[in-house]
Amino acid sequence: MAKYTKEDIINLVKENGVKFIRLQFTDIFGTLKNVAITDKQLEKALNNECMFDGSSIDGFVRIEESDMNLRPNLDSFVIFPWRPQQGKVARLICDVYNPDGTPFEGDPRYVLKRAIKDAAELGYTMNVGPECEFFLFETDENGNPTTNTQDKGGYFDLAPTDLGENARRDMTLALEDMGFEIEASHHEVAEGQNEIDFKYGDALTTADNIMTFKLVVKSIAQRHGLHASFMPKPIFGINGSGMHVNMSLYKDGKNAFVDENDKNGLSDVAYKFIAGLLKHVKGVAAVTNPLVNSYKRLVPGYEAPVYLAWSCKNRTALIRVPAARGAGTRVELRCPDPSANPYLVLSVLLQAGLDGIKNNLTPPAEVEANIFAMTEDERRTNGIDNLPNNLYEAVQFMKDSELAKVALGDHVYENYLSGKAAEWDDYRTKVHDWEIENYLNRY
Repeated sequence: MAKYTKEDIINLVKENGVKFIRLQFTDIFGTLKNVAITDKQLEKALNNECMFDGSSIDGFVRIEESDMNLRPNLDSFVIFPWRPQQGKVARLICDVYNPDGTPFEGDPRYVLKRAIKDAAELGYTMNVGPECEFFLFETDENGNPTTNTQDKGGYFDLAPTDLGENARRDMTLALEDMGFEIEASHHEVAEGQNEIDFKYGDALTTADNIMTFKLVVKSIAQRHGLHASFMPKPIFGINGSGMHVNMSLYKDGKNAFVDENDKNGLSDVAYKFIAGLLKHVKGVAAVTNPLVNSYKRLVPGYEAPVYLAWSCKNRTALIRVPAARGAGTRVELRCPDPSANPYLVLSVLLQAGLDGIKNNLTPPAEVEANIFAMTEDERRTNGIDNLPNNLYEAVQFMKDSELAKVALGDHVYENYLSGKAAEWDDYRTKVHDWEIENYLNRY
């Protein structure tokens, strides 16, 4: 049921003194974009009459077909609590449409809606709970970010050791003002690393919330003179940042992953979903872990999962089934990182799980041993594969993934691959500090 009507939005803007409205959307690489309008243009936007130049957005359209239309999701209306109280600023999350009134296939939100529709045809809805980690860094005299952390804290530390506590508090308050239900906020393992967890929701709402979460965290950090980074591995030698994705399917109002008669409390649907994830995760790794830097995090020894296995207890496995059962039964995929586009991530993961269900796939045996402690021969004997070693490998696997192509659609699939191939080429042709440090004097 809709929360707001057009008239509600117009009245809220007038009653609250809102002067600017940001019409937000996301490009295929996960960057939040917006067209800002004044309150005088609001009615036009609510009538779906707001156009923008799509040729200027990465992966959208060519110059000769540049006119795109923004259609606001009325229920996404919210006022930014950290902006000035005189001339307030609000936002509306938008879907992108073609001028002829058809959904734009390059809109990541539309890609996720397609996956949700496919699940609905099988009778399922997906709930998702993300765990978004980030670093807080000091800025220099010009306001540019450094990699100097503002604290020496560790896991669950508190002030005065954790100097990011004030920033996290203000982030939490701002998020709650915007309708989030915050479940936990704490310092993470690495110096300067933080995590704020919000309540799970349906897949589309959660993807919207992840994009909003990133904006709020960065905005509040800036007000504290800090820079918030969702870069997966900004500092060598310490843990990187992940975005663990907790997923469950519901059917007829009940958690479809539950079977109280199973030794693990899991249903056949849950096992098939796990099997689908394990089958396709290498082919979609370029989506879940989209940067050159993503694969600096995915190495053994820093708690990041790299081995394709599942377990109910073992945190060295790629997929973990947390202890909660009943309505809380869920599957946690531990490789995604917060630089990823959440709409595309949830699309490919949902389609991978559905493929496991539709094709009655069976997962390998649960792995309870510490996979990090196994030798390569032991992992091979146990049939444990690993994620791609770098973005290049991930792109090659994605090129061979029919599921990725179907889940993303031709437009996003082709533009995404092209963009990531170019990113890798740019990286591999550069000379990096490590090379200078190790080779310049030696050769």
